Amino acid sequence: MNGMRFEIVTIFPGFFTSIFENGILRRALAEGVVEVGIHDLREFTHDRHRTVDDRPFGGGEGMVLKPQPLAEALERLGIRPKAERVEDAGDATRTRVILLSAQGRRFDQAAARELAGLERVVLICGRYEGVDERINQLYCDMELSIGDYVLSGGELAAAVVVDGVMRLIPGVLGNEASSEFESFGLPDAEIDADVDGVPRSQHGAGGLLDYPHYTRPAEFGGVSAPEVLLNGDHQQLRRWRREQQLLKTLANRPDLLENAALSKGDRKLLEAIKKEPDLGS
Repeated sequence: MNGMRFEIVTIFPGFFTSIFENGILRRALAEGVVEVGIHDLREFTHDRHRTVDDRPFGGGEGMVLKPQPLAEALERLGIRPKAERVEDAGDATRTRVILLSAQGRRFDQAAARELAGLERVVLICGRYEGVDERINQLYCDMELSIGDYVLSGGELAAAVVVDGVMRLIPGVLGNEASSEFESFGLPDAEIDADVDGVPRSQHGAGGLLDYPHYTRPAEFGGVSAPEVLLNGDHQQLRRWRREQQLLKTLANRPDLLENAALSKGDRKLLEAIKKEPDLGS
C-alpha cells in the first residue's frame, strides 16, 4: 500500500460512486496518495435473501444489523478482534476500526488529524436502528458521529470523515500549507509574531474559524471588498485577517474560544472586538 487506505463497509456501495469521482479526492485516488475500498455487506451473508438485519431482542422499533456479516467482512479485511490488536502495539497504531453512530464521539478537526496519522481506517456504516453492540465491543476502536442529529445511515457520515481526513494527508492538496489556515486549523504564525512576538513553534492548533475571502471584481452588488485586501500593506492584512477570525468565531461559534490557542495579542484583539462589535467589518 502506497498511501493511506480507507475501507468502507456498507449495504449501499453504489452510494459512493459519484463522491469518489470528483474533486480533490478523485485526484488523490488517481495519484495513489489515498486508497478507498468499498465493501458490500450483503456479500458476507449466507441466505438467498442476503439478509443483513434482524429484529432487536426485547422488542422495539426498527431492525438491527446482524453481527455475523459484519464480523466476516472485517475478518476478510484482515481485522482481528480488538483485544488481539491491542496486544500488537504496531497494529494498534496503524489501523483504526470506526463505527459511525449517533452515539459516538463528535468528529472534529482534532479527530481528523488523529486519523490522518494512521495507515488504514475502517469505517462501518450503520443502518436502521443501529449495529449489534457485540461488533462494537469486539472489533471497534471508537464510535464517531458527525453531529448531534440522526441520519438514515452511516454512508453520508463516512463520506464526510474520508473527505475531512484525506485533505490533511501530505500530497493530497496542491499547497501543503493550505489546510493549516482553514477553519479550526493552525494559527497564522506571522500574525502571532506581529502581535506579541511569539514564534509559531510555541503555538498549538488555533481552533478558530477561517477569515472571510474575496476575489474579483473588487465591487459586486454594491458591496466593495475591504480596502485592506487591496492596499498591499501586509502587516495590516495579517492583523485584519486575525481580527476577522476572532470576530467570526465569537459570532458563530463562541464555544471554540474556550479551547482555542490564543496569544496575548489575540486576547487583546478579542477584548477590543467585544467592546466594538463592528470592528474589522
